[in-house]
Amino acid sequence: MLTIENLEKELKNEKLQSLYLLYGEEVFLLETCLKKIKNLFGETIKGINFVTIDENNSNELIANIETPSFGYEKKLIIARNTGLFKKEGKRKNAEITTLKEKINTYLKENIDIVKASVVLVFVEEEADNKQELYTTIDKLGMVCKFDYQKPIQIGKRMKAICQAYKVEIEDSTMQYFMECCGTNMQDLINEIRKLIEYVGEGGTIQKEDIDKLSVKKLESVIFDLTDSLGKKDIKKALQVLKNLIYAKEPIQKILITLYNHFKKLYFVKLALKYNKDIITSLNLKPNQTFLVNKYKTQANYFKESELQNILQNLRDLDCNYKVRSN
Repeated sequence: MLTIENLEKELKNEKLQSLYLLYGEEVFLLETCLKKIKNLFGETIKGINFVTIDENNSNELIANIETPSFGYEKKLIIARNTGLFKKEGKRKNAEITTLKEKINTYLKENIDIVKASVVLVFVEEEADNKQELYTTIDKLGMVCKFDYQKPIQIGKRMKAICQAYKVEIEDSTMQYFMECCGTNMQDLINEIRKLIEYVGEGGTIQKEDIDKLSVKKLESVIFDLTDSLGKKDIKKALQVLKNLIYAKEPIQKILITLYNHFKKLYFVKLALKYNKDIITSLNLKPNQTFLVNKYKTQANYFKESELQNILQNLRDLDCNYKVRSN
């Protein structure tokens, strides 16, 4: 199985294989690699040298491989979310199981035909690496799992974009940037380009620039609100809340985010008390682990009993609203 970086390197060197399985949660990078595959393949005309397959017509895959792409050397087949790679439960779907076996056998016995006539790309949300079809593609082609990037990987990608435009950004500023704007690659690229254009060639992105120009995620603003509450700066906390309402964030969404945030702080408090791993306790994804220190800092602002009261008050608020509504 290839890493994302190795697949990107392969495609950058214009090396196009005939068989791919791309899957995982980091959709932006996956779609970027898929776009590069399409570009390397060249001109496509739907129905002639370009075919799309999904769960509704996955039984036509072999027929499409064997149908000539008249006038073109090869055919590009993109099989997206076919359901062929999902982990099967106790109740197996006989039709899907049979189709998997058929495609698996076909690829193993006719890989020379596949390599000569098509570029076949499976694009899936998830894939069971214990399946025979998965193993076959890994052996005969290329498999790449697109996991969420870790903060250090995201930072490197953002820095590479900055350097391409001769713009500098310090590591601490980069971390602040991710804290404010989240870890969604598409959102981050949109925001970093805005900052690059603002500071210009030879410039350096500062925290003030991020505060001035970037669209902060609601979760980031809730961190700011909680900081103010923890420091007993009620005036600033009210201003943050006022800004959220002014930005037309639904009050229900604000309250839900607040509740979930304080629940995490409570879990952190318990994790520290009982010597448990915070990342596991909060069920943080790899691209969220950099928030651990912020959660720990904010949890220290409050006593365990205070966090329990805050959560109870938010639940009471929800209950009272529903009673009045009825």
